[in-house]
Amino acid sequence: MRNTIYPVGLTLTLLLLFAADAARADAVADWADKATEIATDGPFTVRTMALVQNAVYEAVNAITARFPAERVDLGVTQGASIDAAIAAASRVVLEHEAPALAAATTAAYEQSMQAIPDDAARLLGVGVGERAAADVLARHTKDLGDPQPYRPAATPGVYVPTTMILGYATSQHQPWILSSASQLRPGPPPALGSAAWARDYNETKSLGAVASTTRTAEQTRIARFWASALPDIHMGVVRSVATAPNREITRNARLYAAVTAAMNDAEIAVFEAKYHYNYWRPITATRNGDRDGNAATERDAGWLPLIATPLQPEYPCGHCILATTIATVIGIETGKDPLPTLSTISNTAPGDRRYWARTDDLINEVANARIWAGVHYRSSADAGIQMGKEIGKRVAAAYHLP
Repeated sequence: MRNTIYPVGLTLTLLLLFAADAARADAVADWADKATEIATDGPFTVRTMALVQNAVYEAVNAITARFPAERVDLGVTQGASIDAAIAAASRVVLEHEAPALAAATTAAYEQSMQAIPDDAARLLGVGVGERAAADVLARHTKDLGDPQPYRPAATPGVYVPTTMILGYATSQHQPWILSSASQLRPGPPPALGSAAWARDYNETKSLGAVASTTRTAEQTRIARFWASALPDIHMGVVRSVATAPNREITRNARLYAAVTAAMNDAEIAVFEAKYHYNYWRPITATRNGDRDGNAATERDAGWLPLIATPLQPEYPCGHCILATTIATVIGIETGKDPLPTLSTISNTAPGDRRYWARTDDLINEVANARIWAGVHYRSSADAGIQMGKEIGKRVAAAYHLP
């Protein structure tokens, strides 16, 4: 899992391609794609996505009045263009959160406006979207607080690796739905002298090694697919639901709003737990297997994982909590409706697309992938799954799903 601050690298061309693609299902999904791309290159990525999608939901629902309990007063909404409201709400939030990418945001917005008739409905829609964005931004001005920077543990005068870790500031943010970042903190990882620790250690040591002889080619493929740390891999799963037949636009807006709010809280909660326990990664443990006091953990002095180890503590699994949180929200939101085939693509596995018939299939695949990649243990995956289920349920209730 990656921290919420990303390097700038998004190109204007990519945004224009998104805006010009007429095959996309509706304006909610279209702008969710654009916002994900822009947020990935800006600060506070997951939180920015949550701000955008909640502003979009507020604007759309003000126009359609589909879910009265969620409505706020955004002025005159009757006859307003929904597409214009979605574009305007997204633009205002993105310009506020990622000012360095204002040119890209403006280009995407202007491209969207060209497809909407320049009439009174468009003008009304823009006003509704702008007011919804202002309302959401105002309600979340204090989320970030005043996080303290990470302080490396070091003996004075003794060298420690100088690459800074990721996610420490996020662990100090205020969640949207949870009462605190530590509300759902799991119990500790297995004691080093336990049989559970030996099981975890030896499973990851065997299946997660770069030169593993026990991991299959399919397991390697899946591990590399889920090596992605960018949110687009998760948002692709949401898109596969939103673009299913017969989805109403307000329902899609609420789905994206709930999912991104859940991702925001999940990220805060998992980083809080990671830095609370400060548990070692497999690459560290396996090279020190003779120092853990457990006779069942044989040292491998040169052990390396299949993929690069993330720069943050191991426990619990961040990918697991995010995937489970999203899957839980989707499962509750679809309710008794047939679940669409879930799918997504990955920026670490170009040309590959994966599919799942059940939310549990997705959850289990992600958990296994992180072990096969050599960066997590089974107990960590289990803890992440349990946290994700709880967060997903609480957020679904907060958004009245279904």
